[in-house]
Amino acid sequence: MTVADTGRGAAKRQPGAGPFSRFEWLLAGRYLRSRRRDAGVSVIAGFSFIGIMLGVAALIIVMSVMNGFRTELLSRILGVNGHVIVMPIDQPLTDYAAVADRIDKVPGVAFTMPLVQGQVLASGQGTSSTGALVKGVREADLKHLKPVAENVKQGTLDGFDTGEGVAVGSRLAERLGLRLGDLITLISPDGDVTPLGTTPRVKAYPITAIFEIGLSEYDAGYVYMPLTEAQLYFNSEDRTQSVEVFVDDPDTVQAMQPEIEAAAQRPVYSVTWQTQNQSFFSALEVERNVMFIILTLIVLVAALNIISGLFMLVKGKGRDIAILRTMGASRGSVMRIFFITGASIGVAGTLAGLIIGVVFCLNIESVRAFFSWLSGVNLFDPEIYFLSQLPAEIETGEVVLVVAMAIGLSFLATILPSWQASRLDPVEALRYE
Repeated sequence: MTVADTGRGAAKRQPGAGPFSRFEWLLAGRYLRSRRRDAGVSVIAGFSFIGIMLGVAALIIVMSVMNGFRTELLSRILGVNGHVIVMPIDQPLTDYAAVADRIDKVPGVAFTMPLVQGQVLASGQGTSSTGALVKGVREADLKHLKPVAENVKQGTLDGFDTGEGVAVGSRLAERLGLRLGDLITLISPDGDVTPLGTTPRVKAYPITAIFEIGLSEYDAGYVYMPLTEAQLYFNSEDRTQSVEVFVDDPDTVQAMQPEIEAAAQRPVYSVTWQTQNQSFFSALEVERNVMFIILTLIVLVAALNIISGLFMLVKGKGRDIAILRTMGASRGSVMRIFFITGASIGVAGTLAGLIIGVVFCLNIESVRAFFSWLSGVNLFDPEIYFLSQLPAEIETGEVVLVVAMAIGLSFLATILPSWQASRLDPVEALRYE
């Protein structure tokens, strides 16, 4: 019986010497601690840790911001615009009230909104002017639009039907220099027909309410007008252009579309919000997937650094491997020691990145404000990004996927160098040294 065989037998008889025993964890921890001769390995391990940490944090932050963008845009766009837009085919929609009442009775429909709308040129008391979209709606329907009704900053929507005023977005009022009670002048190209042609219609309305949806495109371009007044203004007496239908679950509109069209009981065609905004949300989805792939490469590069660091560590620990094998350590034990060494870097980096990413997302608006103040530059211009605040929505499933991916890559990166270390016998290990 050789000394090595005796050592193996002794190792087998020792309590707590099984797979991933305390002995293996102690050796792995010792190899992780920096020593002068292993300075290069420690530097590589440090860079691997930082790379995985930053990669995981960046993935969580970017994915959360992309989710926040999609959720905010979707909720506000669908909160203001109809989920299904019903329009007449052959005859004007003069029976819009009856059509709306019939569609209201369809299961799953929240409410309906007859609508008259048109593009106008809006101007204030000065010389500034801008384009705007006027929407003629009923007071009850306007109060159903939560993004508008719950975000009236000045004035009130009470008496909207009986008054002659309009509700405008906060950015539109600011751009035109208007306040509550001021007159906003609206110019429509579809005005009165005269022997000399069609003349633009110009009319001034008092501002009775100023709202702020939080979506700059709408706050800077929407004007709500009483339905009867809009019918007169756009030469649409006793009729509307469409009936917008809002449903309880916007994701089910395609299944409800035939039933809604049948409930109209007249020739109509309809368009869903998914069709109207398909290119926009498809672009967001593509951008989100591409960002995930790009940022995953950061974690992959950091994992490859673990491989190079472990190979250097195995080369530098050839004498230690020889001693361990002589004392009775099995090939599996040596492999587990170096596996723990490399995997610990990946796990620690992943956990640190997880903490940084989650904390960053939970305080993202404060972080944005701080860096804007520090740099003196507006890092999130609402005019460009459509939203007034930077959103972030953490999805547990995605966070778990990122963490599992990072740890999985770290584990895979340790297998080859750990296996290389386990394949060395004592004599070869001394030569390797």
